[in-house]
Amino acid sequence: MREQDPYRPDLSLIAPELRRRMEAAAEEVVEIANDLAANNRNVVSALFDAEAPFYEWQHYPKGDVFDPVTHAQFYYHSHNGEWEEHGHFHTFMRAGGMPENVQPVSHEGEDKQDWPEGKDALSHLIGFSIDHHGLPARLFTTNRWVTGETFYPAEDVIAMLDRFDMNVAGPFEQTGRWLSAMCLLFRPQVEALLRERDETMAARAKIYAPTGKDIYEDRGLEVTSACEISIMDQLQWLGLLED
Repeated sequence: MREQDPYRPDLSLIAPELRRRMEAAAEEVVEIANDLAANNRNVVSALFDAEAPFYEWQHYPKGDVFDPVTHAQFYYHSHNGEWEEHGHFHTFMRAGGMPENVQPVSHEGEDKQDWPEGKDALSHLIGFSIDHHGLPARLFTTNRWVTGETFYPAEDVIAMLDRFDMNVAGPFEQTGRWLSAMCLLFRPQVEALLRERDETMAARAKIYAPTGKDIYEDRGLEVTSACEISIMDQLQWLGLLED
C-alpha cells in the first residue's frame, strides 16, 4: 500500500468548491504554458530580454511586479544555494490586500525595528523553484530575514492566499496569471508547508530560548519547509489526465 503523501491529502478531504477551483487553475496553468511555448518562451524567460545577460541576485523584472488592485507582488531571481535550480519566484501580499484581522507574530527580538509595519507590511506567501527547463520543481517557505517580510502566523498567511490574484496587463501578465493559478493548483501543498514552517520556527525557538537569539534573523535557518512538485503529477492526482 502506497504511503500517503504528507503534502497531498486524500482527495475526499478537499472541499468540492476548492477542488473545482484547483481544476480550473490547472487548465489556466497548462494554457499559459502552451501559449508561451508556442513563442519559444516560458514563465521565466517572459520576464527578461533573452539577448541580455542574466545576473544572479537581480530581481526580474526590475522593480518587481505589483498589482495595485489586489496588492499582490512577485519577483524572480537566482543565486547559488544548496538545491540545484535555475532560480525561483517569491510571492507576496502587501498590507493593502490583507484581511483586516491578521496580526504579525508576537516578537520582541533585537531586530524587530526592521520589520515593515502599517501600510508597508508585507507577507511572503510561497516560493517556487524553477529548474533549468523552466518547469516548477519545488515549493518552499523561508525565514523572515530572507525576504525582509513582516512575519505572520501560518493561518493568517493561508487566509491571504485567495487574495493573491495577479492581473496586471502588459509583458508580465502571463507569468503573473500563471503564479496565481499555481498558488491555487498546489493549494494543499502550500497550506501544509506554511504550517510546517511554523513548526520549524517553534522548534528552533525552543532550542534558542536559553540564549535569547532572534530566530527570525537566524542566518543558519533560511528554508523553513519545502517539497518537490510536478505539474503532471498534480494533474494526475486530480484525475485530469487520461490513462
